Amino acid sequence: MSNPPPPGAPKWDDTRSGAWPENFADVDIPSRRDGEIQKAYLFRATAKRRPLVISLHTWSADYTQKDPLAPLAVEKDWNYCHPDFRGRNNRPEACLSPGAVDDLQDAVDFARDATGADAENVFVAGVSGGGYAGLGAYLKTSGVKAVLSWVPISDLEAWYWQSLSRGGHYAKDVLQCVSTAAHFDAAEARRRSPLHWTPPAGPLPRLEISAGIEDGTTGSVPVSHSILFFNKMVRHFGRGSDAVDERELSAILSRGLPDLEGAEPIEGRAVKFHREIEKLSLTIFQGGHEMLPRHCFQRLETLSAP
Repeated sequence: MSNPPPPGAPKWDDTRSGAWPENFADVDIPSRRDGEIQKAYLFRATAKRRPLVISLHTWSADYTQKDPLAPLAVEKDWNYCHPDFRGRNNRPEACLSPGAVDDLQDAVDFARDATGADAENVFVAGVSGGGYAGLGAYLKTSGVKAVLSWVPISDLEAWYWQSLSRGGHYAKDVLQCVSTAAHFDAAEARRRSPLHWTPPAGPLPRLEISAGIEDGTTGSVPVSHSILFFNKMVRHFGRGSDAVDERELSAILSRGLPDLEGAEPIEGRAVKFHREIEKLSLTIFQGGHEMLPRHCFQRLETLSAP
């Protein structure tokens, strides 16, 4: 069923669904945690052993949400899955709960096996609330080569207060996720925040974080969420000198950066800042709270190359 977007919702949290093409199967994925059925849309590539992308719905949506990566998967003949992982983030069962995190792993495993995908080329991509879930998948999901996270939320506690100060409906959603009463449970918000999770001791997939420099001004998630998570991970990898420093952070947040010299625009957008170490990158582009879908898929194709 098609639902109107929440009041004031940005383009990238539009919950309206559409009629999915017949070549996308509506499938059931049983949860190994509690037996609940996770719904998903699945596309099987026509060629054998093609890559797979798990594309994640946004904060206020579910698996029926329109997704600009879906037609690109068909165009490129990629396997594709659009899972539900407990649906909209306005109740405790969702919002990177243990059940939602397990659902992400279930979706990866199910889609890989059901499509016969190339197990060495399995990717996760998401924008906004999907970028938030992508950070969760990055830290807690196995069998993934890379995660592409666009304008993610990384710290629910901070985002609650940021949203509340703007009078936005997202603060109410967070409250419904983390609290059993009307008071805000900061400890539970941190438990659902990838910024506060301990990275695993073993190897991690590649992570590419992308954010529009205007987000938090014209959009709903301050760009600081992307920067702070990037800094967390470069320090985890022992590369603290590559963290975004105070001067750089101030320039980004004040939106005073010139275009990055020598950087090619992405979908016509100037790149304002880019930093990369092995298996981790941060790109700040001229834009707001959004994904650039064709560039995202181009990155997937590049990363899937032998």
